[in-house]
Amino acid sequence: MSRLLRYNPTVINFPVILRIIGLLLIIESVFVLVPLATCLVYHEKDWMCFLLTLAVTLVAGLVMTFGIRPRHSRMGKREGFLLTALIWIFFSAFGMIPFIFMEKQPLSVADAFFEAMSGFTTTGATVMDSISHLSHGIVMWRSLMQWIGGMGIILFTLAVVPMLNHSGGMQMFNAEVTGITHDKLRPRISQTAKGLWLIYIVLTLVLFGLLLLGPMNIFEAICHAFSTMSTGGFSTADASIEAWNSIYIEIVMTIFMFIGGTSFVLLYRAAHGDFKPIWQNEVFRCYVGIILACYVLFVIAIFYHGEADSIKSVTLDPLFQIVSTITSTGYEVSAFSSWGTFVLSIVFALMFFGACAGSTSGGAKIDRMIYLLKNCRNEINRCIYPNNIFTVRINKRVIPHETVSKVIAFLCLYVMIIMVGGMLLTALGVPLVDSFFSAFSCISNTGLGAGVTGYGGSYAIVPDIGKWLLALIMMIGRLELFTVLLLFTPTFWKK
Repeated sequence: MSRLLRYNPTVINFPVILRIIGLLLIIESVFVLVPLATCLVYHEKDWMCFLLTLAVTLVAGLVMTFGIRPRHSRMGKREGFLLTALIWIFFSAFGMIPFIFMEKQPLSVADAFFEAMSGFTTTGATVMDSISHLSHGIVMWRSLMQWIGGMGIILFTLAVVPMLNHSGGMQMFNAEVTGITHDKLRPRISQTAKGLWLIYIVLTLVLFGLLLLGPMNIFEAICHAFSTMSTGGFSTADASIEAWNSIYIEIVMTIFMFIGGTSFVLLYRAAHGDFKPIWQNEVFRCYVGIILACYVLFVIAIFYHGEADSIKSVTLDPLFQIVSTITSTGYEVSAFSSWGTFVLSIVFALMFFGACAGSTSGGAKIDRMIYLLKNCRNEINRCIYPNNIFTVRINKRVIPHETVSKVIAFLCLYVMIIMVGGMLLTALGVPLVDSFFSAFSCISNTGLGAGVTGYGGSYAIVPDIGKWLLALIMMIGRLELFTVLLLFTPTFWKK
């Protein structure tokens, strides 16, 4: 009997994975109460589609949680990776139900899944040409999905399910949290998750209060607090933040997008009175430096194209656009398209690398850019001094060669996925620029449509198969490649 209960690391423990997914679906059904209540407050008929979503998600969660009896609850690395990938799929699959059954202009299954995955991965891409027809409940659900996915579904689970502290918690934490290396702030992984989520919640509440002091009403402030703190980018108006034409709103959102692009480990330590690590952190200093350098270039381009028609156009607007892009939030100022192609090229670079690791932003992360540049410098110097030993140092610490190699492999795979994704979309009949820019935008979780390039439009032009492909690319980008790509290797499934 003891042999049957003994954990065998060569066999994937599917029952415990499904049981935990069931528990998470129960949690998702609780989140559905928010848009359901919103519909009831505004007397909207879409409350029925949220009630249906609540019932289906709750029943599925209860069946999987209490109907499956695993022989043991132990989880290894493979279970951690598989569970992390599957839960994003399950959350999106159940989260898309309201979009399929909403009263006005319901979406197809492919469109609904794309919209849900875009929300949970905080990509912010949409197949909708307009959101003016959406009910308050649907708009709230879009923003809430981004907020849930911003800090991470698994990280939330680790915070509320203490049993995972001993069973695969660290593997799940490493599989979902963005970055090259992951530091536990507290001895128990669940305590670390609670600490990070507490900072996230407090910042969201502060942002909500500040937005409420401006021209936004309660509903608009809540939705934008969700989508800004998560650096997701969904809005409550077709014109996005331009609809309020408020300098105050732009300033507040710029500050909090910047905070969202900062490592939450640094924010956690700052919240406990330890401010020294922030400016001593090489990555954070680089983050600030990139924003300032791009600001100077943007202002020069604005003057060159004769768009400097007000103080705001050369101060707040370029800064807002830079922070929005580098943090992968995806908000745009109305004058952005007239700033020239040079500015657009800078935007591409900002989209590629994104902000700091351990933040809610997308992209390959500034950390990896620093690793790459320092390693390239070492290789150039090695051509002159072949017998010297050169190391990559970050924050005065020597980085192991294995970590540097992993960074290089990550960046190579990142570019390859953009290329393969773009090529597959062209094979489906999507125009060339739209194809590659869509793949690029989705893997970086930025969500800008090809319309920003001046060539294409929204994601509505992508055929259904292409939307499933882009949804996969969004998830790969959010989970930083290896967690998902590992599942496609034969080695992962071998006993």
